Amino acid sequence: MTKKILSHRDLEKNPISLKEFKECASFIGAYLPSTPELTWPLLSERFNCEIFTKHENHLPTGSFKVRGGVWTLGKLQEEGFNRNIIAATRGNHGQSIAYAARAFGVQAIVVVPQGNNLDKNRSMRALGAEVIEHGEDFDAALACAKKMSEKKNLEFLPSYHPALVTGVGTYALEFLTAVSGLEIVYVPIGLGSGIAGFIAAKEALGHCVEVVGVVSEKADAYASSWESRKMVSTLNANTIADGLAVREPSVEALNYISSRVVRIIRVSETDIIQATKVLLSDTHNLVEPAGAASLAGLMKEQSEMIGRRVGVILTGSNIDQITLTKIISYGGSKKCD
Repeated sequence: MTKKILSHRDLEKNPISLKEFKECASFIGAYLPSTPELTWPLLSERFNCEIFTKHENHLPTGSFKVRGGVWTLGKLQEEGFNRNIIAATRGNHGQSIAYAARAFGVQAIVVVPQGNNLDKNRSMRALGAEVIEHGEDFDAALACAKKMSEKKNLEFLPSYHPALVTGVGTYALEFLTAVSGLEIVYVPIGLGSGIAGFIAAKEALGHCVEVVGVVSEKADAYASSWESRKMVSTLNANTIADGLAVREPSVEALNYISSRVVRIIRVSETDIIQATKVLLSDTHNLVEPAGAASLAGLMKEQSEMIGRRVGVILTGSNIDQITLTKIISYGGSKKCD
């Protein structure tokens, strides 16, 4: 694999420049549309603040992650890379890799945990990827993918890497360029590429917006690690927000974002469910629970946000029918497993 793109890069010592972000945005613009930044009167009225939503749920794979896949594989192809690739995923990273692999003519294999989102699995297969189910959660699938990459001479593409951060960070470049005066933004945290990309773009632009990370209280490894200033893993990550279901943080991502976020907050399953329903009613957008976690974060801090200009990143729309049915029927008085 080319060393120029996927070699180790310490973003602390070698930050992504504005020139790099603009080059990246221009490149992926040939494959992906930019996404809208919108204000929804009902949403702003509900929370008594001016809310701007970034609609990454409108991208072709229904997730922000496809930006990183297209940038990384596109640049690799420019430099002669032609090996088949493998990745571990709960769905959105896998769809990103599958989409990009099809665009640039390589075969993708994605490893998902057993019982993974069926609609995401179907989407990855439709994009041409081979989908392998292994293990009970993302971390087990990750171990399997790494082992297969060595055994079958496949190139392993992690869910967090500075090249992916550059690609996905273009959503923040668009958002911060289009919306003036943003004071604070809520960003969900899965493995960390989305929030790292936002921070990197913010710093490249010299923007002063505050960044708040949001995790599920049932998958709170990043929040616990940030609070204790050391790596903390959890025994499980059983959350309805499958895109946030990570038991062990990326060391690289954690080190990068820890000193750059103002806080990382936990939201409950009920918060996430209610946020998903609010987005559907107030914006007519179907957002997956991991994407709705950003609004759940705002909901939790609603009293502190009155009158402010607030950004909410809707990272994806890939919700399966079973989960959607649970959410629609949920009344708030019982647990949602």
